[in-house]
Amino acid sequence: MGAPARHGPAGRLTAQRVSTQSATQATRRRWSHGAGGFLSVGTVVIAALVSLPILAVAVNLFADSDGLWAQLAATVLPDYLINTFALMFGVGILAGAMGTGAAWLVTMCEFPGRRIMEWALLLPFAVPAYVLAYVYTDLLEFAGPIQTFLRELFNWTRHDYWFPAIRSTPGAIVMLSLVLYPYVYLLGRASFLSQSVAALEVARTLGHGPWSSFFRIALPMARPGIAAGLALALMETLADFGTVEFFGVRTFTTGIYRTWFLRGSPEVAAQLASILMLFVIAVLTLERLTRGKARFSSSTGRFVPLPRYVLKGPKCWAAIAACTLPVVFGFALPAIILLSLTLERGDTAFGFAFLGFAGNSIMVASLAAILAVAAAMILGYGARMATTPVPRYAGRVASMGYAIPGSVIAVGVLIPLAWFDNSLDAFMRETFGVSTGLLLTGSIAALLFAYVVRFLAVAYNAVDAGLTKVTPSMDGASRTLGHGLGSTLARVHAPLLRGSLLSGALLVFVDVMKELPATLIVRPFNFETLATRVYRLAADERLAEASTAALAIVVVGVVPVILLSRAIARSRPGTRHEA
Repeated sequence: MGAPARHGPAGRLTAQRVSTQSATQATRRRWSHGAGGFLSVGTVVIAALVSLPILAVAVNLFADSDGLWAQLAATVLPDYLINTFALMFGVGILAGAMGTGAAWLVTMCEFPGRRIMEWALLLPFAVPAYVLAYVYTDLLEFAGPIQTFLRELFNWTRHDYWFPAIRSTPGAIVMLSLVLYPYVYLLGRASFLSQSVAALEVARTLGHGPWSSFFRIALPMARPGIAAGLALALMETLADFGTVEFFGVRTFTTGIYRTWFLRGSPEVAAQLASILMLFVIAVLTLERLTRGKARFSSSTGRFVPLPRYVLKGPKCWAAIAACTLPVVFGFALPAIILLSLTLERGDTAFGFAFLGFAGNSIMVASLAAILAVAAAMILGYGARMATTPVPRYAGRVASMGYAIPGSVIAVGVLIPLAWFDNSLDAFMRETFGVSTGLLLTGSIAALLFAYVVRFLAVAYNAVDAGLTKVTPSMDGASRTLGHGLGSTLARVHAPLLRGSLLSGALLVFVDVMKELPATLIVRPFNFETLATRVYRLAADERLAEASTAALAIVVVGVVPVILLSRAIARSRPGTRHEA
């Protein structure tokens, strides 16, 4: 027998809900049959293209190296391993401490300047690590102003004093930590903001002060977010090339570059890139395990504004120093030095030549942003309208490029493109007696492909977040009013997605402007961008000339920082009351 019919308001409400859900599902099925086929194919194609460089690297893991691999293993490979581990450990400790401490202070404590620090702590995001390395090398080296002032003040000679070497592994750890701690700060603060006041009130009634509440309650609850921020910081550490190359620290990224260009062995470069990918997988696995084991939730639905601890005396000054020093040394001081050097000397090529470098950067960054957002739209809509899990898995595969260092992606891009160019050239020679040369290798198209693979996840996350605003009921209402898929995209989806698409495109644009290893390896011959201009001049110890291009990169990077700050401000659950 069937279930008895339900009458009255509750029954009518249930029937209406079931009817609405059925209509929505029917709409999605009709639209899925119309455009789902194209989107499903598109998602699979994009995922295949994005995964191609990574597969190309993995395939060459066991390729014959003619003894070069054994030579590297006996000479420099131990240095690569030790230095990479040291950088990850040092950056994890320093960036984790700075980011977590600052996030807790601006979220849960009240002190002068806290509102400014909320957004100012994100400013080091705008400074590439290699730019910071160039600035502090010019400031702290033997011939720099600080050591020169000390020698003149105390009448010292070179052997009369000791000064820490900036070009060292500890120096690289400090430089990377100063620009990467915002990852931990950003996600850590979001975790602290989402915590319930009930747990902290219970801790207070049990006699716990700010420090005890932080370590016993708030930190364990925020650990998954902090671990995710640390994972991003560590992956950027593994991907860094400009800082470690300039400081003379041997890591896998420098080894990949030198093996490819100086030793002429793409197979061994791919093998080094494969080992670097194992580091990335280890970091991602550790983050997933940490997030999986640390599951905290509130047993109450009462989420009210978090009360702040009012800091006074030494604690207040300590909080101000803890939040101010990372901003000063990670952004303010480098920006002032770059501006001073630019105004004093600057790039000798400033003029039409410099405009050419800037134009190249803007061109490839704009094209990469457009391509990445377009691909992200296909992936996002493919997952949204999918009737099978394939498009959703394709979106995850296409997003993994952000976790792979630029040097690895560059090697993975060049290997299949070089094979294609060589195969086509051989075929044309044998068939028509014409040499096609290198059509894709070392071209703008190859460079854009590497950028899209590297930063597609940035655009995809923005598009995916925007699509959550478009509920299935909106699609159903649009369909009921007679609008097709194209009209619905233009009239309903586009206005809702405009902010997300702009944010994703802008973030990709700035990331491409700063990207160095992929640009150095894949770029066409004599194709210079602002990033490669900074690298070339700094490698020749022409730091004052490099300041102009470096300052331009920093200025462009400030824009997404402002957007992030505004996004955080809008995410606050409400106005907080003082303790």
